[in-house]
Amino acid sequence: MKSNRRQFLRTIGLATLGWSLCPSLLRATEHGGAHGKVKRWAMAIDTKKLTEEVMEKCINACNKAHNIPHIPNKKEIKWIWIETFHHLFPGQMGDKVHLSEYPEKKSLALCNHCDNPPCVRVCPTKATFKREDGIVMMDFHRCIGCRYCMAACPYGSRSFNFYDPRKFLKEENINFPTRTKGVVEKCLLCYERLDEGKKPYCVEAAEGVIYFGDLNDPHSEVRKVLAERYAITRKPELGTLPCVYYLI
Repeated sequence: MKSNRRQFLRTIGLATLGWSLCPSLLRATEHGGAHGKVKRWAMAIDTKKLTEEVMEKCINACNKAHNIPHIPNKKEIKWIWIETFHHLFPGQMGDKVHLSEYPEKKSLALCNHCDNPPCVRVCPTKATFKREDGIVMMDFHRCIGCRYCMAACPYGSRSFNFYDPRKFLKEENINFPTRTKGVVEKCLLCYERLDEGKKPYCVEAAEGVIYFGDLNDPHSEVRKVLAERYAITRKPELGTLPCVYYLI
């Protein structure tokens, strides 16, 4: 009887400990890691080295890993895509770096994971939220499809599923969640890989053309290249403070 009582109390104690740890674990996931100094992820795209072939590799790697469908003749779903300088940097084409000399030059576009993201402020269900490491996230289960975030985003970085995207997938990555009709989606900076100490798929596929790292670390590759090269961001006048930089 005493043995059973001790076992019961031990079980209750372990259960209580488990429940006390759960909020910490949830916060770690939301904040971008359970240990160490908080990071601020950023990338710098070298537009001088970027080629059509490299860009296609980046897009294909992202699409395959994140179950992004190709929907012919219908509304496009895009997490990372190719865009001309003219559309990437409107209003900046005549500045001191003379972007006007190559308005049709192309580069990659994606969610900028802004320090001051307007999409987060307008989301009524908190389906869009920002982690402490700067990644602007999407909770697909919370999304009600109001598209306020799409209206607030000045970069066109979000897509709405007008159709069931699963019907258009030729193959499915079972390790990443698929979405449903009526849900907004976008680049999540491969948070699932960052939490494992890996780099985003597009960075790996770019083979040295995209620099990535922690802005809070002066020794990271992204901090070093931004100190050495001239870089611009998209629509800086809006005050969103993007963390995707373009080396020109």
